[in-house]
Amino acid sequence: MSIIKILNSLEKSWERDDILLNLKKGLGTDEIVNEFLVKNEKQIKELNSLLRPEDIDLLNQVEQLSTCESKLINEIKNLNYLKNNENRHILNQQNIVPSNRVSLKKISSFMINWSNKFVVIALLTISAIALSKQAWA
Repeated sequence: MSIIKILNSLEKSWERDDILLNLKKGLGTDEIVNEFLVKNEKQIKELNSLLRPEDIDLLNQVEQLSTCESKLINEIKNLNYLKNNENRHILNQQNIVPSNRVSLKKISSFMINWSNKFVVIALLTISAIALSKQAWA
């Protein structure tokens, strides 16, 4: 099986909506990852055997990028938490309804969509690089 077929199959198995549902049900991230690894063990082993050092480097870069995204989301969440606490303090003192609640929802929606698109682009980039390297080999 080619690396492209394996990546496409694994991408279909890793449905973000299903993962979000599992998280909402209370499953931990380790449980979700372990379940995915068990269900796709054969394909993952085959993918691992096809990866070259350049591909490993690219995966490391994608991992670092994901870590950066996670930190960015965490920072934005923390800023929103601090801002919400400040707004609650102001509301308690003045009984004013904040007008920026809609904008916070828009920012949250933007981050979710941006993150989804980024992951898809990263997977497509990995696939394209692997395909082009196979074509030149």
